[in-house]
Amino acid sequence: MTDLNSPDLHSPRDNRWYLSLMSPNTKGPKFAWLDPTSIYINQAAFGDLLDDLCAEIAPDTVDVVGGCDAMGFVLGAALAARLNRGFLPIRKAGKLCVETDRVEFSNYSGREQGMEMRQPAFATGTRVLLVDQWIETGGTMDGAIRLVERQGGSVAGLVAVAMETNARTAGYRARYRCVTAVLPGSRWQTQCDAQNLDSFATYQAERTFPTAGRSSAA
Repeated sequence: MTDLNSPDLHSPRDNRWYLSLMSPNTKGPKFAWLDPTSIYINQAAFGDLLDDLCAEIAPDTVDVVGGCDAMGFVLGAALAARLNRGFLPIRKAGKLCVETDRVEFSNYSGREQGMEMRQPAFATGTRVLLVDQWIETGGTMDGAIRLVERQGGSVAGLVAVAMETNARTAGYRARYRCVTAVLPGSRWQTQCDAQNLDSFATYQAERTFPTAGRSSAA
């Protein structure tokens, strides 16, 4: 088994080595084209992902971190803890037991969905850093932005593992501070835009297994 703590996987850090752990879709077109959660389960990968994202986020520009349902909760809550800020879940419709504000949006598959945020969630002028796992068509993030702005908050920035290149995401990059593990202009960005990572050809789930508490075998 590959040793994920091996220095050659981490140097240079700009290679974003952990992105190669992401697994391809094996269940068909109704699902996202890849699964980034294999990064989260491995502490070395998750730690480096958070380090890289936090290196580009100034905590004093953020009052609260908002995470998009559902996988944005994982990344958003982890970033909130690193930045020493609170966490605001932005939920799929019908999940909250309190008064909510709601918007409709189209997700990456083109399906219409509802998104809700508790009301009130914050004071006017609160700076909200919005986090999702992946920004493909931008529909989910658009819903989150509208909810934040309708309650008088301001969007402090957008964060994701990756943001694909299209007209809507170009608008996000022009309007907001956008922080992604996949760097614009990198080979990873080119592969994400093609929705096919080179690492898929040699993907092995065993490389993602947690390593704490056990020795890594060659």
